[in-house]
Amino acid sequence: MTQANSTLTKWQAVLENPSLHDLPYKIELNERGQLLMSPVTKRHTFLQYLIAKHLEQQTSGGYALQEVSILTTKGIRVADVAWALETHFHNEPNDVFTKAPSICVEVWSNSNTQEEFLEKRGLYFAAGAIEVWECDQNGNMQFFNTKGLLEQSALVTEFPKVISTAFN
Repeated sequence: MTQANSTLTKWQAVLENPSLHDLPYKIELNERGQLLMSPVTKRHTFLQYLIAKHLEQQTSGGYALQEVSILTTKGIRVADVAWALETHFHNEPNDVFTKAPSICVEVWSNSNTQEEFLEKRGLYFAAGAIEVWECDQNGNMQFFNTKGLLEQSALVTEFPKVISTAFN
């Protein structure tokens, strides 16, 4: 069994485990098959919602999704928000993206480190993402492609650099 197939099998077991349903955590699977759980706050969820809402309003031909499972070389990682072409979404045979959506977005939490974001960014690009975006807890956006930091998204050029929140 390949590493990818092994990871997908382990992820399916996670999805089917009733004791893991309805937890207030984002669950990921590392390359050793261990669960990674991160608490999710109201602010974090609201920023996800705002980003997905903006993506829906400013794009066509795809879907803005929240909590997107992506197969990477280091297990299953979950992008807080992603945008996938309709054809990409419908061609994925699993409950996990085996090729990353075009845009993967990570929203900062208190528990995140810069090293985690650098690693996730690299994993998403290696899995096929075209852009990876980061949003800090104040709604400030950064956009990256494989060459580095962008002034603005090349895929969604009108996307705001700051997401307004009810928390500011």
